Amino acid sequence: MAVRHCAQKARYAAGAGLAACLLAAVLAGSAAADDGLSAARQDELDTLLYQDCGSCHGMTLRGGLGPALAPARMQAYGEEALAALILEGVPGTAMPAWKSLLTEQEARWLADQLIHHNPLSTRAPQE
Repeated sequence: MAVRHCAQKARYAAGAGLAACLLAAVLAGSAAADDGLSAARQDELDTLLYQDCGSCHGMTLRGGLGPALAPARMQAYGEEALAALILEGVPGTAMPAWKSLLTEQEARWLADQLIHHNPLSTRAPQE
């Protein structure tokens, strides 16, 4: 129920111009998103972020077919909504659902990376 609500909320936000990527089940609480993920899996997800998400959002995540994944935009979603958006995609857009390839935990890890460790926050301001 919470996942569906967050996915719907994320779709509305996406439709309102706050669209974002990507990419896990929406877990209750705000525990660290990387709990239980091995360092190797985190490396794979980091690669996925740049290669797969980057194929639409730009290889530097500054935008392309999809919008830039700028920190302010990612923070506006919040971790749960962003993870739901990653898992469920955005119907009617090119944003696919990743739930067949990612777990909820992995989507939350990706959301956490985009919100708290966003590479665009440490690069030149072209968001």
